[in-house]
Amino acid sequence: MDTSRLLGMAMSFVPGVNAAFVRHMQECGVEPADFFSASRVSLAERLRLNNAACLDKMVRDEALFRARREAEFMERHGIVSFSITDEDYPFRLADIDKAPVTIYRLGSADLNTGKMLSVVGTRHSSAYGTGYVNALIADLAPYFPSLCVVSGLALGIDSAAHTAAINAGLPTVAVVAHGLDTVYPAVNRDLARSIVGHGGAIISEYPSGVKPYRSHFLERNRIVATLTDAVIVAESALKGGAMSTAAVASSYGRELFALPGRLGDEMSAGCNRLIRSQKAMMAGNVADMLAMLGWQPESVHVSTKQRDLFPELSGNDKILYDLLRFSSEPLPLDVVRERTGMPISELMASLSEMEFDGIIERLPGNRFSPIRY
Repeated sequence: MDTSRLLGMAMSFVPGVNAAFVRHMQECGVEPADFFSASRVSLAERLRLNNAACLDKMVRDEALFRARREAEFMERHGIVSFSITDEDYPFRLADIDKAPVTIYRLGSADLNTGKMLSVVGTRHSSAYGTGYVNALIADLAPYFPSLCVVSGLALGIDSAAHTAAINAGLPTVAVVAHGLDTVYPAVNRDLARSIVGHGGAIISEYPSGVKPYRSHFLERNRIVATLTDAVIVAESALKGGAMSTAAVASSYGRELFALPGRLGDEMSAGCNRLIRSQKAMMAGNVADMLAMLGWQPESVHVSTKQRDLFPELSGNDKILYDLLRFSSEPLPLDVVRERTGMPISELMASLSEMEFDGIIERLPGNRFSPIRY
């Protein structure tokens, strides 16, 4: 690790030093090298601080010692750091008032790539929520080959988002609430390896040895919310980590989407409230979302069929198409009838017409699924 990067990381080990303090240093023309080498009297004068404990020489020396020890761990495990004083620090994070002083990254994902999208939700996800996440990311991939999908490595929607990105050939970043010497939850160790192995990354603001304390997850959520251009809440109860992520995203002007669910569904209550209160736009198909985001496709090699993935449907056809599209598996006729409540004559007429038009397909066992290209 070069000296400037080491000193930048060392700033994060100084008690009381946060992003605002580092910005104040920059405004006063004090570089990290100055901070660790100058006398307390000189620093106090240049920073216009008289009694700040962080200026104590023993405190600064201890921070440097911890940084050197962390650098040794990072070198052994292929971890790199980005400090807020570095040019390659994630630019989307750089301007928020509570930006992490240092970010640690295991993996190769570009944290400054052109398009980044966070997908969050409940740990108790349903087939409806995971099906939507799978379909959304699979359909985004042809349009945006460099899109990076961000989530929090939790069970449920987070895991579905990471997995869908890997399956679609997209890099994915997992923001964790602990040091990079461990994986939480432990059941996601294989997923974490797969994320890194497929060009993604695990990132954290915490050095090695820091455990996943409850408060860290709330702090982690601000990174999930602001590292990206937009946030999608796929499923959430009225309270939970996804709702705190949504609140942070909204406060920092990130585009916010929520997947609507049935009235009375506990795990859609949070999403429905976000939409009802006009804090989030309704998450729909890719065509609608791209229009709202103003994103132009990166790839010029998207086929005609891929560009026409979202037929203009209405009435029963739209209800049926959305039901099948957001399902993680083909649905039998009796399940479709139960979930839609349509009379069988109307149901069969719509299914037959959509099958004829090449929008859906009928599978063995009288099961139905949207045609995916």
